[in-house]
Amino acid sequence: MKANRIAAAVFAVQMLVGLAAVPALAGGKSQTLTGEVSDAMCGAKHEMAGGAAACTRACMKHGSKYALVVGDQVYTLETSDQAALGKLNDLAGAKAKVTGDVDGTTIAVKSVAAGS
Repeated sequence: MKANRIAAAVFAVQMLVGLAAVPALAGGKSQTLTGEVSDAMCGAKHEMAGGAAACTRACMKHGSKYALVVGDQVYTLETSDQAALGKLNDLAGAKAKVTGDVDGTTIAVKSVAAGS
């Protein structure tokens, strides 16, 4: 009887660990999303004068991260690649195609191109 309880407990722990790993495996799937380049502080609503591009660049200077606004969803863009950061700066306030690993509302950026 005691052995059955131990076996059931071990099985339950293995199931929980297995189920916990499923979202981790599903996250990080590479996708290409098209949206407007913004910043994480403002998202879709820019408060500064001068338009979306100027506001995004100003927020970046104050420590914000780039973001991609796709419909109602705002994705924070994570990258340290200088070429990608330069392209995001060029496309601030404009449409862009961002390819990367999506995990919730964060994209680990692999590439950036002008959107259409």
